[in-house]
Amino acid sequence: MAECAIDAIFLTTEPEVRYFSGFHSEFWHSPTRPWFLLIPSEGKPVAVIPEIGVAGMQHTWVDDIHSWPAPNPADDGVSLLVDLLSKLCRRRGRIGMPMGHETSLRMPLIDYQRLCASLPAIEFVDATNIVRTLRAVKSEAEIEKMRFACAATSIGFRELPLHAAVGQTERQVCQRFKQHLLQLGVDGSPYLIGASGCGGYDNIIMGPTDRKLCEGDVLIIDTGSTYDGYFCDFDRNYCFTDTTDEARRAYDVVYSATEVGIQSARPGVRHSDLCKKMWRVLENGGALGNDVGRLGHGLGMQLTEGASNMLGDDTVLEPGMVITIEPGMTFAPGKLMVHEENIVIRDGEAELLTHRAEPEMPVIT
Repeated sequence: MAECAIDAIFLTTEPEVRYFSGFHSEFWHSPTRPWFLLIPSEGKPVAVIPEIGVAGMQHTWVDDIHSWPAPNPADDGVSLLVDLLSKLCRRRGRIGMPMGHETSLRMPLIDYQRLCASLPAIEFVDATNIVRTLRAVKSEAEIEKMRFACAATSIGFRELPLHAAVGQTERQVCQRFKQHLLQLGVDGSPYLIGASGCGGYDNIIMGPTDRKLCEGDVLIIDTGSTYDGYFCDFDRNYCFTDTTDEARRAYDVVYSATEVGIQSARPGVRHSDLCKKMWRVLENGGALGNDVGRLGHGLGMQLTEGASNMLGDDTVLEPGMVITIEPGMTFAPGKLMVHEENIVIRDGEAELLTHRAEPEMPVIT
């Protein structure tokens, strides 16, 4: 902040507020009330929140808490923000806030415009890189939460063939899988997709549906399950009774690309380098294309965060970063194959948080 001549950082979204305060509440699902956190250049964070959240915020390390009786559309915390920011920004007159890629403003735009108009001598500037760089490198406490989510979900994937069968629907299989994950200790599975098709699937973001699974189908389940506010994010592929040689071959190719990605992920390597190495394996294996646009991403409090394994992203890997290795390809018209694992960048070889997928596609009989 000193290097960027910023007096304070202004935060409005759940992951950033939680990261700097420890305030973790499901109440963010309601869009009715805005929540704010100010990070001064010196001293502890300052919370500006609805009165309904004061008791919860008092359980965090934040002790400077300002509140108002929300909702109050006429003044939902704006006058409080004007007063506090005026006091915090007397030195440089610059307020930083995340403005770049993968950021958002969680307050009414009209309120933000009113805030800026009420602070004509203060400049709002982009602080995306400050926050993003800090969150990219995880502490061991953060990694431990993600390790648990990955381990529990890995067990769920390993035991899924015990509960799935031909004739069940995608929805039934995924519901049973989600229930099993809860029994294994995850807090929830906010993201869980299931897609299937004869000899392969045509998407990795939809479903599950009421489509019945048939012999010869390939099923992918991809989940972002959480433990204490931190995500895992990986998938597994299964075939029912049997599948095509083409699908098996695609599984082998993408498995090999995943292995190359894991082995190549070391400090000093760029995300674009990982992409090139994995894509070379996919291309040599007959890939017709990749509509996803990247082969992995950052992971943490959000399902996807930070840098991407894609051409043009030259972010350098550092110890403590948690990323996904996610090569995927179109191996035939309308047929996809995607693998995904979660790793921590360490000095030397990366640490695998997920239990590695089977080297051959699992068969559910």
